[in-house]
Amino acid sequence: MNLKEKYGPWAVITGASAGIGEQFALQLAALKFNLVLVARRIERLQKLSDELSKTHGIECKVVPLDLSKEEAADELKGATSSLDVGLLINNAGMGYYGLVVNQEPRRYPTMIRLNCTTVALLAHHFAKRFVARGRGGMVIVASTAAFQGTPHMSLYGATKGFDLLLAEAMAQELKGTGVDILALCPGATATEFQGSAGGAAHTGADPARVAKDALCALGRKPVVISGFANKIQVVSERLFPRKLVVALGERVLRRLE
Repeated sequence: MNLKEKYGPWAVITGASAGIGEQFALQLAALKFNLVLVARRIERLQKLSDELSKTHGIECKVVPLDLSKEEAADELKGATSSLDVGLLINNAGMGYYGLVVNQEPRRYPTMIRLNCTTVALLAHHFAKRFVARGRGGMVIVASTAAFQGTPHMSLYGATKGFDLLLAEAMAQELKGTGVDILALCPGATATEFQGSAGGAAHTGADPARVAKDALCALGRKPVVISGFANKIQVVSERLFPRKLVVALGERVLRRLE
């Protein structure tokens, strides 16, 4: 059974205008899912929607929405209430570099709402819908940063730890319901994230590979770490004292800041 038959016919993708979210859209469109594309940048969403509809003959619904707003989850619920959604890609997120003492606290609520609150509200809403229909799938995009403290990106790492633990727990809770939950943990990926977070541009994993790893793992395991080197990194972190792991992580993140 392919993913469309297992979960379809509609998939919701947050953060769909670029990076990993856009790659999820491309790959799910090729599998003939109808798509709800959610992000702030309506021009990019509309261009992607037109391309996917023309190339794959699918339906696309564009929802321009800032998911860091308090009412965002309710707005997305309303926009999808009439659709038979069977797959949620809970991907939208943000981060920024800097020492905690040098950051502006007013930015904290925005990141926490986007990376945690909206993720949790959407996870709750769609999980209930999926259980009621007897099948469904959900990918919650966490990060390899979820496995350790991340100096110079302290709050970001904490929010991704939230996402990882939420997904792991939901995967266990929903066993036997026909609903599959997956935490996706990519490492550095070649997307817009570094620039928008205030870091130095650098190369990383192919976002298409990251999305493919998630779709291959969904329904097979609760957590997938994308990339062999990242898997080795996470496993090795468990073998050393946490103090050492955090100190080594700081060296890496300081260079990227």
